[in-house]
Amino acid sequence: MTQSPDRTDYCYRHPKRQSYVLCQRCGRTICPECQTQGAVGVVCPECMREQRATAPRTKPEILRRATGRGAPVVTYAIIAVCVLVYIVQFVTGGSNGVVSDALQYAGIYSYPTGSIVRVDQGAMLASFEPWRMFTSIFGHLSILHIALNMYTLWIFGILLEPLLGRVRYLLLFLLSGWAGSLGMMLIAPPNQGGLGASGAIFGMIAALLVIQRRLGGNITQLLVLVGINLVIGFIPSFGIAWQAHLGGLIGGAIIGVTFVETRALRRRRLQIVLLAALAAVFLVLSCIHLFV
Repeated sequence: MTQSPDRTDYCYRHPKRQSYVLCQRCGRTICPECQTQGAVGVVCPECMREQRATAPRTKPEILRRATGRGAPVVTYAIIAVCVLVYIVQFVTGGSNGVVSDALQYAGIYSYPTGSIVRVDQGAMLASFEPWRMFTSIFGHLSILHIALNMYTLWIFGILLEPLLGRVRYLLLFLLSGWAGSLGMMLIAPPNQGGLGASGAIFGMIAALLVIQRRLGGNITQLLVLVGINLVIGFIPSFGIAWQAHLGGLIGGAIIGVTFVETRALRRRRLQIVLLAALAAVFLVLSCIHLFV
């Protein structure tokens, strides 16, 4: 009498293949083709599909910050505006087109000569265009220029925006950009134009330096990055507006100190007062150009 084989010794998916390996989850027999290595032992295809469906989805930290809850929407919005402005610039003639002319020359309210017209109320510019202090932040000179700036903005934005909150982060960007425009107005040669978000980005880096320093973080790499960029800015052949970088650094550092020293909830009103005072100082410095 021949003994019939025990069917439990055969793969449940391939009945003709004998095996003595069991799935660690359901206990069914599986042949080598159906085995998937698990954390402990092997798992059958159905259990592996179920495990993958119910397992929490994980992402690299940088992708989690970029796409998860609390994503840096202000950073994305700034990048979108800069890209849109660059497209309009390109369509209307590039860096020498109508749109670029309307955006650049930060701190120079009269384009292109900055000539002053005397009126009864005092000295006023022939064309009052103060918006250049901000619009110049969003324009760029070339595809490489905007690509490098937007990449740097994204890298630091996904760090700073969740740390500061969207409103404070936006204020940091705009005030740092304004400080960069002031650097162009006060330091650069007369009528020297400038486009780009570099001043605002340098302000973000300076603020991060201050915050990291106060929190006890390592700031060596940031210092090296700032130092290299400042040195490059002084090389004439590169055509970099180092005045805007310097202005943004100073403005961002002041804002960073303000955020750190008033981070307690009970000092929130003082934070608002100090930021308003800084904006008032920037306004006064901007108006110097009207009467000098």
